[in-house]
Amino acid sequence: MKRIGLLYLSVFIVATSGLIYELLAGTLASYVLGDSVTQFSTCIGAYLFALGIGAWLSGFVDKSLARMFIEIEFAVALVGGFSAPLLFVCFAKLTMFRVALYGVVLAVGILVGLELPLLMRILRDRLQFKDLVSRVLTFDYIGALAASLAFPLFLVPTLGLVRTSLMFGILNGMVGMWGTWVLDREISGSLLFLRLRGVGVLLLLTIGLIKADSFTTWVEDQLYDQPVVYSATSSYQRIVVTQGGEVFRLFLDGNLQFNSADEYRYHEALVHPAMAAAGQQQRVLVLGGGDGLAVREILKHQAVEHVTLVDLDPAMTQLPDHFPPLGQLNQNALHDPRVNVLNDDAFLWLMRSRSRFDVIIVDFPDPNNLALGKLYTRRFYQMLLRHLNPGGAIAVQATSPLVAPNTYWCIVNTMQAAGWKTLPYQTAVPSFGVWGFVLAKAEPLTPPQNAPTGLRFLNEQTLAALFALPNDSQPRETGVNRLDNQLLVRYYSLDTGGL
Repeated sequence: MKRIGLLYLSVFIVATSGLIYELLAGTLASYVLGDSVTQFSTCIGAYLFALGIGAWLSGFVDKSLARMFIEIEFAVALVGGFSAPLLFVCFAKLTMFRVALYGVVLAVGILVGLELPLLMRILRDRLQFKDLVSRVLTFDYIGALAASLAFPLFLVPTLGLVRTSLMFGILNGMVGMWGTWVLDREISGSLLFLRLRGVGVLLLLTIGLIKADSFTTWVEDQLYDQPVVYSATSSYQRIVVTQGGEVFRLFLDGNLQFNSADEYRYHEALVHPAMAAAGQQQRVLVLGGGDGLAVREILKHQAVEHVTLVDLDPAMTQLPDHFPPLGQLNQNALHDPRVNVLNDDAFLWLMRSRSRFDVIIVDFPDPNNLALGKLYTRRFYQMLLRHLNPGGAIAVQATSPLVAPNTYWCIVNTMQAAGWKTLPYQTAVPSFGVWGFVLAKAEPLTPPQNAPTGLRFLNEQTLAALFALPNDSQPRETGVNRLDNQLLVRYYSLDTGGL
């Protein structure tokens, strides 16, 4: 019975590790290729297809079932364990990332698909068929549940993608090793040679686990033009800061968020038109913008009495404390006594809150997945209306009307469908190119005339020029982004070259 218990544990680990490798591949695909819905869907489809191929191939194995099971377990340990490091290297060095991605997914899926049928055939002489099927499938599904919960809640935030991959490779290697004892009477050939190979597999994976931080640093150095001076993995994203000389840049999940050399152009254009268009400026809400740079611009207005910043990730709002140059850049805005920082989901916070504001600044990352796409929906903009005081104004970052025109105009059209009167505008930010925003109020509005004095970029002439759209950035007809369709995520994928 003890041996059967270990074999059931093997089923659990096989199921858990197989799904973990698939989740790792899907996550890396969404980082690199964007559009998490498409990437996860195609990766899961390819993985399930590969499981079927593996199950079919298992029918051709007639002899040495126990040895074949252990050999496959060692192969899963190597291929799955090194899958994340391999894909990171391919991302940094190869242009054909998709080929490597689906190659890894298919290889892992075929190997995992081979494992369970072989294990069931090994157990068939020890249990009645009905008990065998029910118990093996029970442990299989429990393992899948454990993986789906542990991956986002514990593994990625605590270990990161590379360590998670290698750790589960070690678990697979351990299954193979204890299999050489549990199944010793059924293994043909030399046990010593098989165990020595298992030790070699575990040694390689352990070295990889020990060197995981150095490997991640090396890969990130290959990905970015400047040296990485700070990096962290939060529960929500990978945060990387690079620096060359006095200039530093912030990346979230590999996407540039700002360059310290020219971010002022972006943040002045985001904040000051709404501040100038609003009837009052006492109470301001910032959604997103955990770096504090938008808050810095808001605090330049003397009438401001209270700023509420709602950003999901505490690792972002605490970043100025861990990377002091950002605190200097945002002028320690998040420590100003007028500022209240809340780490919460903006969508859920708006649903609960009854507070009203004179100005609302919306500074979310681009809508490249459903979690972000919901923050650009008709429902979200309707909630914003309820939180705005009469005469108040909002400004929304809306991607590039030149590079992502369908995305940009979908945001504008969605805001209009929610009841806003909108004024599209744009500016040039060297690190991003032409960038677009939307100024909006509940009542008809005209472009603001007065810019604050002492700004680095905006004056009265440049403020007026923001609202003069060139011929290549004129309005387009698009659908409306709703919670139940998330058209915007698809527009963004098509605009930016995703699948």
